[in-house]
Order: sequence, then C-alpha cells, then structure tokens
Amino acid sequence: MDPLTRVLFQMVRWLRHPPSWRTVQIIIVVLVAATALVLVERYIGWPDWATTERVPMRRM
Repeated sequence: MDPLTRVLFQMVRWLRHPPSWRTVQIIIVVLVAATALVLVERYIGWPDWATTERVPMRRM
C-alpha cells in the first residue's frame, strides 16, 4: 500500500471518528516542531554540536 493511500484511509477514519481535542493538540505540536526543525536546518544551518560523526563499520 503506497503512502498516499494510507494517508487517505487515515483521513476517512478521522472523518468518521474524530480524535479527541487532546490528540489534535498533540498532532499540531508535533507538526509545528517538525516544521521548525526543517526550517532551522534549511535556512539557518545545523550547529556543529548537533552533528553526528559517522562511525566506521567494523568488518569481521
């Protein structure tokens, strides 16, 4: 099942059985936080202290 179909099924489920106000608030907070992280990374840049270093894989 492709992601668009999954989203459409979720939208239909929410239309028939709307989530509680608390759940809606949590979804909005998560979406705002994710959007803020994307905007910070795209326009300001990512700080060096938050950048991870690649760990080389050890082969047997």
